[in-house]
Amino acid sequence: MSDRTMLKFSSEDCGVCFQMARFDHKIAAELGMDFVEVKLQDAATYRKYRKILMQQVPDKADMGWPTYIAVDDPEGDFAVLGMVKGGHHKGAFREAWQALLAGVPEAP
Repeated sequence: MSDRTMLKFSSEDCGVCFQMARFDHKIAAELGMDFVEVKLQDAATYRKYRKILMQQVPDKADMGWPTYIAVDDPEGDFAVLGMVKGGHHKGAFREAWQALLAGVPEAP
C-alpha cells in the first residue's frame, strides 16, 4: 500500500516558507495526504528525502522556496506525482494541489 505524501523542502531562513507553514500542513490533511517538512538545515531528514528532490529538481537553482513534492511511498520505492513551487496564498495553494492531484490516479 502506498502513502500519498506532501514533502515540503524549505529553509529556516525563508520568510515565505515560514508564512506558508500556517496552512500547508492543513491543506495536506484536507487532501488526505501525509505531510513531511524537510528543512535543508536538518541534515538527517534532508539526506532521507534528497533522492526524491534530486529526481524532480536536479539543479537546486531551479528550486522554488518552498518546493512541495507529491509522492507515493516516500519511505520505499517512491513515485513522484508532481510538484508545486514557491509561495502562494492559501486558496491558490489548495487549487494548485487539487489540480495536480486531479490528474493522478488513486493510490493503490
